[in-house]
Amino acid sequence: MAKSNKNIYIDYAAGFSANSSSVHREGVEAKKRLENARKEVANSLNCRSEEIIFTSGGTESNNLAIQGVVLAKVFPSLLGERKAFTKPHIITTNIEHPSVLETFRMLEKRKFAEISIVSVEKNGIIDPKKIKKEIKKNTVLISVMYANNEIGIIQPIKEIAKEIRYCRKTRQKTFLHGLAGVGDPENRGPGKKIFDEFSFPLFHIDAVQAVNYLDLNVEKLGVDLLSISGSKIEGSGRVGVLYKRKTVPLSPMFGGGDQENGLRPGTENLPAIIKFSSALKSVQKNKEKENKRLTILRDYFVNKLSRMPLDTGMIINGDLENRLPNNINITFPKIPSELLVIELSAKGIMASAKSACESSRKEGSYVIDAIRPEQNTEIGGLRFSLGVKTTKSDIDYTIKALSQILQKLKKWYN
Repeated sequence: MAKSNKNIYIDYAAGFSANSSSVHREGVEAKKRLENARKEVANSLNCRSEEIIFTSGGTESNNLAIQGVVLAKVFPSLLGERKAFTKPHIITTNIEHPSVLETFRMLEKRKFAEISIVSVEKNGIIDPKKIKKEIKKNTVLISVMYANNEIGIIQPIKEIAKEIRYCRKTRQKTFLHGLAGVGDPENRGPGKKIFDEFSFPLFHIDAVQAVNYLDLNVEKLGVDLLSISGSKIEGSGRVGVLYKRKTVPLSPMFGGGDQENGLRPGTENLPAIIKFSSALKSVQKNKEKENKRLTILRDYFVNKLSRMPLDTGMIINGDLENRLPNNINITFPKIPSELLVIELSAKGIMASAKSACESSRKEGSYVIDAIRPEQNTEIGGLRFSLGVKTTKSDIDYTIKALSQILQKLKKWYN
């Protein structure tokens, strides 16, 4: 019988703790295992091994992508002095994960970047034409979440990538048309550095929520940077990955060692990385079968919700078709979602009202506010996430429990 990812992790952590940067025999063996894991992850993403950077999780991967690109423009070298420059412009949407939105706002506050936050439509999907409209001469990065962590909406990544490529080609043609006596931009010479500026804007996607269900082929997606994390994969390690296309300029956020091509200092968490690479390979291999199973369960859940006898005015948040197979997010317009989370928890059902990264804030979900601005901001949305262990009987129990809770809270919506 094959070992589980958990057993692989325990066996490795207990019997092998060498530093992969060491030159002794065990260090060399650790380095070999690290690079094998890197190769496995690269195969899952259809990229080169050297384009994979291991981090601590999705939040760090997102920060490294966003800050790394901006800092590479503001500070051409790690120790270089800041000189007169055109402030970089970066674009994102108003329903991104806090690790993206707050990083954008931080860079704006520190005057490192000019930002544009584009609003999604009421179904939670961003219009690629809106992204295109916001692109300026100084735009260096566009960051869009592949699938939203609260409402599960899948964004049109390929269409956005197409608009970005069009922008790059237009810039290049304009530049080449006006080029005179500068040198061949495709070869070495004075024109090369100038021409490189037209590889911008770069395209980053946060694919943390998409990792179990969607295509991660970076070539097909047309992205320059992609973040994933083991936190969303059953049986995976707590580790993150940033795919960085080889030619993308990136500055490190931290000083320290030269691990991960000098972009992420610190000894790699090798046991977790090995566990993650194995789990990623497994979910990508089985995703089609699991997607079908979860889609059937999700649609069954939605059908049951719509047939509940109580007239609560329930709303399903986000597009019904372009969403992850494991996500159901609903709103009862007069009942605070936090209250429903507490009531469901008492019955052994773990739901959520907003991103875990926002749990300390008293306000409701900014994602729900973005698609339902007319709604009371304290109401929010109620998210149910299906997983590999979810069964039809689990859904039946949840519907029964929710009906009982709504009956108990009848005064809220009568």
